[in-house]
Amino acid sequence: MINFLKGIVVGIGGIAPGLSGSVLLVILGLYQKTINAIGTIFKDFKKNVIFLVPLFLGFGVGVILFSKVVDFLLGNFEMYTRFAFLGLVLGTIPLFYKKVKKEGFNKKYYLVMLISAILGFALFYFNKGLFPTITEPNLIQSILLGVAVAGSSIIPGVDSAVILSTLGLYELYVSSLANFNLSILIPAGIGLGIGVLVISFLISKLLKKFYTLTFSIIFGLFISIIPNVLNSSCVLGTNIESVIAILILIIGFIFSYFLGDIKGNLAKIKAVTEKFKKIKNEDKKKMAKEI
Repeated sequence: MINFLKGIVVGIGGIAPGLSGSVLLVILGLYQKTINAIGTIFKDFKKNVIFLVPLFLGFGVGVILFSKVVDFLLGNFEMYTRFAFLGLVLGTIPLFYKKVKKEGFNKKYYLVMLISAILGFALFYFNKGLFPTITEPNLIQSILLGVAVAGSSIIPGVDSAVILSTLGLYELYVSSLANFNLSILIPAGIGLGIGVLVISFLISKLLKKFYTLTFSIIFGLFISIIPNVLNSSCVLGTNIESVIAILILIIGFIFSYFLGDIKGNLAKIKAVTEKFKKIKNEDKKKMAKEI
């Protein structure tokens, strides 16, 4: 049940601009488990399926329930919504950073993060489509579409729109979904399945052998997509709308930060509450003695 609820949260991240589902898997402490379960699904099939099914079901529910909500908010309150998403993204950074430093971290990995971030920025800002736009794909290109979607969905910080645009596949992706073009979607679905299994397997191996290096690269890519959350509608000024936007950003940050280590934060709140109760009880005893 807990994985199902977490899957719903991940589903929301899958449709929110700049807040990818894979990043939320990292924040919720499920990324490595999910990648390992997919990458080694046939090694312990029953155990992996029991773990993955509620997570994927929750993801589907999250996408279905909140896609219209997010679409409505972006259509009617775009500036506020994007600042809320920015706050949610920024709030994930502290825990994500802790994940990077979990095993054998040293200063050289800051350079890895920097290079990854620069490459991520360059891919977005200087992307003009390295390949021509594909409108009538052959079988191999349709399968490649699915593989590209899988890769950009599995690797945190990789913007799927940027990757697909670079490969000349973005327009094809959008149009095939809008028109429900099965001649493209079926082979793309096959590519998606192959991509998920192969890329998850590779990421799983990389995390086992090169944990810090892999997460440093992922963290750098994640940092590079943060500016993409905002657009031309998100211009701050000296008006009340800007004040509200900043407040929403702060609320989003606090919520995301709290969610990142919800068990630890709840434990801290409980400890503080018990401390205040203890002080209050001691004050009551002291007052009773004085009386």
